[in-house]
Amino acid sequence: MSFLNEFEFTPTYDTVCQAADRIRDVVVRTPLLESPALNKKIGARLLVKCETLQVTGSFKFRGAYNAISSLPDEVRARGVFAYSSGNHAQGIAHAAEMMNIPATILMPEDSPAIKISNTRGYGATVVTYDRYTESREEIGARIAEKDGLTLIKPYDNPAIVSGQGTIGLEIAQQLKEKGLTADYLSAPCGGGGLISGITLAMAKESPTTRLIAAEPENFDDTTRSLALGERVSNEPGHRSICDAIVTPMPGEITFPILQGNGVTGVFLTEREVTNAVRTAFTDLKIVVEPGGAVALAAYLSGKVDIAGKTVVAVCSGGNVDAPLFADILLEKL
Repeated sequence: MSFLNEFEFTPTYDTVCQAADRIRDVVVRTPLLESPALNKKIGARLLVKCETLQVTGSFKFRGAYNAISSLPDEVRARGVFAYSSGNHAQGIAHAAEMMNIPATILMPEDSPAIKISNTRGYGATVVTYDRYTESREEIGARIAEKDGLTLIKPYDNPAIVSGQGTIGLEIAQQLKEKGLTADYLSAPCGGGGLISGITLAMAKESPTTRLIAAEPENFDDTTRSLALGERVSNEPGHRSICDAIVTPMPGEITFPILQGNGVTGVFLTEREVTNAVRTAFTDLKIVVEPGGAVALAAYLSGKVDIAGKTVVAVCSGGNVDAPLFADILLEKL
């Protein structure tokens, strides 16, 4: 028997606060970084929430630990299953390792080598598939059913959304400590787990802050969906350097949160993304993977009017293969 419906509740501000209590002792309260030189260049005060310094190198550990630790003991003991291009995979694998339970992860065969290696390093069983010709949802459902595992989806899971929302609570608190209110907060968006969780927190903690979902070009499903008022999908066949946030369409759970709170979207070209990766390294001294840099790119690209404003960008992960990172820094990409 599988337990695919263990998470039947609606994520809210209260569930985000509950997640914060649940994960407090295992996560890093990541810093809000600032570069005076960069502020001068862009004509705004920019603060970067550095989730590259989170456990497993990505924000995904927050939701993963919250979701697994929320399971009843007898269900959790049977093990968990997840599909992911890499950051959710690592978060689930490490959280499962910490709780001494088995984890099986389905990953695209073209995932960055560092993500596959790290996931295996945390003790998970890794199964690969072709993301361009096979459905991870169909494969995942079969594996979870066959082995009696709990399927923990990467974004369409209320415990995941609640865990990711703890970033918003931290940002709001850190801004208050500095005596600041953000005009804009931008976060990377694939299926929307991160930005929807942050939205739940910020709607309560800082309701005047405008939220922006940042996406790669050709994977701007959330931007288009928000503009149209309904979920729409991306055309198949496209590829992106932003492997961490390549998803087919907004989530069923996440999209209503974004739509109901006035979130808007923006999409970035690969050139704009690689420029953001370089800027993060040169001005902020941090390593950010392409998918984790799109929120920063939203501001640097000029696609958001930030002149004279205080803005926050979430740099969501830093799990990038060294050869790719080197090529980006050397402007070969």
